[in-house]
Amino acid sequence: MIQEFKDFIMKGNVLELAVAVIIAGAFGAVVTSFTNDIILPPIGQAMGGVDFSELKYMLSEDVVAEDGTVTAGAAIRYGNFIQMIINFLIIAFILFLIVKAYNKATEEPAVEEAPAPDPGPSDNDLLKEILAALKK
Repeated sequence: MIQEFKDFIMKGNVLELAVAVIIAGAFGAVVTSFTNDIILPPIGQAMGGVDFSELKYMLSEDVVAEDGTVTAGAAIRYGNFIQMIINFLIIAFILFLIVKAYNKATEEPAVEEAPAPDPGPSDNDLLKEILAALKK
């Protein structure tokens, strides 16, 4: 059983999948940083200094206890949702470009067929010519 598991793990497809998952996780982190640190700050600045990570709709207010501890109220954090949508769109576009390039690279070139040679006269045409020659 251990040998079967080892054979399964060592197959190329499993290793390729593992590498793809690790790279995808790192790529997701890079895109998240790109969105949060490069794209959204200028957009927020253009909108009057808005910080997208702080955008939220409060459902209930924060509660401050007598000892000074603060319990956060419920909120819909739509700013974070906007960030995740931008992340998704960037990743989807990059994957589209990768798949498009892969399809183009693996596409087999179309083989042009040579034009069919002229079949020449049919059997009936030949027989008609022979008959005409015999009649002369």
